[in-house]
Amino acid sequence: MTQSASAPQVLLGHHLKALRLPVFLREHAKVAAQCAADKADYPSFLLRLCELELIERERKGTERRIKQACFPSPKTLDGFDFTATPSLNKREVVELARCEWIDRRENIIFLGNPGTGKTHLSIGLGMAACQRGIAVRFFTAAGLVNALAEARSEKALVRLQARLAKVPLLIVDELGYVPFSKTGSELLFEILSQRYERGSMIVTSNLPFEEWTSVLGCERLTGALLDRLTHRVHILPIEEKSYRLKGRTKRGAKGEGEKGKERRS
Repeated sequence: MTQSASAPQVLLGHHLKALRLPVFLREHAKVAAQCAADKADYPSFLLRLCELELIERERKGTERRIKQACFPSPKTLDGFDFTATPSLNKREVVELARCEWIDRRENIIFLGNPGTGKTHLSIGLGMAACQRGIAVRFFTAAGLVNALAEARSEKALVRLQARLAKVPLLIVDELGYVPFSKTGSELLFEILSQRYERGSMIVTSNLPFEEWTSVLGCERLTGALLDRLTHRVHILPIEEKSYRLKGRTKRGAKGEGEKGKERRS
């Protein structure tokens, strides 16, 4: 290749880097060869490159949102065993994965015994939101209260509240496992109240609503919180016992049966 012929290639590479089009830079020669073989016109060539660039940006954007959400582990709805929880409305969960309820600033509450998949479901819906370009932040209830208390002690509470207020979907997992102090309950109430009709939430709890006072410690505060949470809400109860416990029980029974066979033999 002559110097005059290579000059456009050098300039093209420079411009594509400046425009932050890495897929264009990486794939344009290959796509050009394919289009030449297919006898495709220039708009088709540009369309193919644009599609590749968009796919890559969407992939990286999804990865970034999932990382920023701070999920404890990646879980999808495809990996959830709905047969283990027949009381759960699978059709409604699948519909909620379309994330239109987030646009309407509605909430979801999963209620059920420990080990019934509430965390898995909340992460699965959060992952679906990330894939649709929606920012998500995941906390356990205790973790959120601790983060708020720490920010308060460092005079950074307003800044944290402002950051969380901008997140379209806030997930608060395991409400009910740890009772909060008066200050902790007030901090949690404040952050959840700020989202009322401004952002969506998913809350999971092992307790029915009438027992939330045992966690928050104040009947009036609990009533005010439930009034806001349940105004525009999808409540999904899970009535089964822990399928993790059932799985361990089955494995234990199988092990005992095998030991019995050995003793008999």
